[in-house]
Amino acid sequence: MAASGSLPGILRQLSGLGGCTNPVRLAGHRTEHRLDTTTGEIGPALRRLDSVELPAGDLLVRCGNRRTTRCAACAETYRRDTFHLITAGLRGGKGTPEEVTTHPRVFATFTAPSFGPVHNRPGTRACRCGRRHAAEAPALGTPLDPERYDYESAVLWNAHAGMLWRRFTIHLRREIARRAGLTQRELPERARVSFAKVAEYQKRGAVHFHAVIRLDGPAGGESRPPHWASAELLTDAIRAAASRAVVPGPVLDGRTHTFAFGRQLDIRTIHGPDLDGGEALTDRAVAAYIAKYATKGAETATGTLDRRLRFVAELATLNLPPHAERLICTAWALGARKDLAHLRLRAWAHMLGFRGHFSTKTRRYSTTLGALRTARAEWRRLQAAIAHGEVPQPVDSEETTLVLAHWTYAGTGLTSTEQWLSASLADAPTTHTLEGDSAR
Repeated sequence: MAASGSLPGILRQLSGLGGCTNPVRLAGHRTEHRLDTTTGEIGPALRRLDSVELPAGDLLVRCGNRRTTRCAACAETYRRDTFHLITAGLRGGKGTPEEVTTHPRVFATFTAPSFGPVHNRPGTRACRCGRRHAAEAPALGTPLDPERYDYESAVLWNAHAGMLWRRFTIHLRREIARRAGLTQRELPERARVSFAKVAEYQKRGAVHFHAVIRLDGPAGGESRPPHWASAELLTDAIRAAASRAVVPGPVLDGRTHTFAFGRQLDIRTIHGPDLDGGEALTDRAVAAYIAKYATKGAETATGTLDRRLRFVAELATLNLPPHAERLICTAWALGARKDLAHLRLRAWAHMLGFRGHFSTKTRRYSTTLGALRTARAEWRRLQAAIAHGEVPQPVDSEETTLVLAHWTYAGTGLTSTEQWLSASLADAPTTHTLEGDSAR
């Protein structure tokens, strides 16, 4: 490469990946033409990009995977975006008014019920097995008696967790209306519930939810909440709604399943002295906590897979922890039942049955991940134009460009040489702040 003079070009192309180790390779071309919007006339080509002329022979596009185990660089970008999305809904910014800081806001954690006793660290006491486990002990989260552990209910709980959350939000609006002396039809005219949540796997393999829940005026964060809205009212309504939310499940071999949240429900007022040690639960701490779990899946907590299974026989070669393997096998076996086909348990066996989105939010909570990605892409486009000595044109300028492109999938990943070069471009270790590295 050095002899042919292609080394600087390939280094520039790889540096544009931002550290992504598993990019998508595309073959094709892209041509930009100036377009006269009054006559519809297409002018001569302004720029042309052909994959054949690129140093790597393909256009390399970041994989965008949110999982840390799949691509640490793309997962870090996702974490930072999630941080800014959550922060915007707590302190304002990125299109959300700063007045949201005065709205009632709480941080709530919803847990799964028990499916059988597991090894744990109950404060200063010993585990039920009689031992005091270390913080990273492999036994944590595994059943004390695997033969009595309810694996079937554990998998089905994960499969119905998303539906249970939806049922909870319905009950939450009802409970708020009841405490405000309003009908369900009147509530949208007086107040709106906005939230952002993320799913986390416990070590036992059960999903639970962390959520920022905010009580706004009828127009969302832009409008002041009614005089009766308070963090106390919101907390009380959440507790009542969580206790009433129930999802009926299937009847399997004469056993009727129903799903509800566990008894442990933690609700803390944001900016209140609710953290251990008397520290304030700040918006930065909440946003950082939620963003941390947005890049993790079942594989981080339980040691299971981070990709789908094609055949259950693959498990024989993977050396998974026995508890995770049994959860996967249970999901696979249940997935063969026609009455459970709608749960797609085989497709989501690697997720222990959970098929919902890891992070979700209401429309009025704050900005969107798509908007953040668009803003970042526009900034990079303007920087590239400046680097090439061109006059940067914002997207909303009067200049209109017609883009003609044709791309086809050519593969995934880097060649061995590209991997070596990419590693040489890796950033030196840095200490990340709660906000993430906003300089990039």
